[in-house]
Amino acid sequence: MYFCIMESNRQKKVAGVLQKDLAQVLQSALRDNGQSGIIISVSKVKVPTDLSIAKVYMSVFPNAQAKSILEEVNLVKSTIKHRISQLTRHQLRRMPELQFYIDDSLEYMEEIDKSLKGGDNPLEDPTLLEKRKKS
Repeated sequence: MYFCIMESNRQKKVAGVLQKDLAQVLQSALRDNGQSGIIISVSKVKVPTDLSIAKVYMSVFPNAQAKSILEEVNLVKSTIKHRISQLTRHQLRRMPELQFYIDDSLEYMEEIDKSLKGGDNPLEDPTLLEKRKKS
């Protein structure tokens, strides 16, 4: 049996608002801290039907900085939530709890592309690529 879980229009709207505002807040926080040469983008925001949690997927360039940036963001999560709630106070009644993750899909596609061009075929030998973590 096949089930298709569709997002409601409300979930999509809330996710879109959060994605735009989070990108703005995170990029301005980087500028304020004087960290140049690092780019953060919010690639995706997933919100459940009860709108209680927002899973925020971030892409960080250069990728080597991703883990440290994620740790810093988690340290100031409450400040980020407060700033977002101020920006969205006329659009959201209740601010969802924020959970931050690193979006590794670009790096994963790059590894597949590199493997295919280099002669190693990950389709024939799946051990060539690291297992992706589920979040």
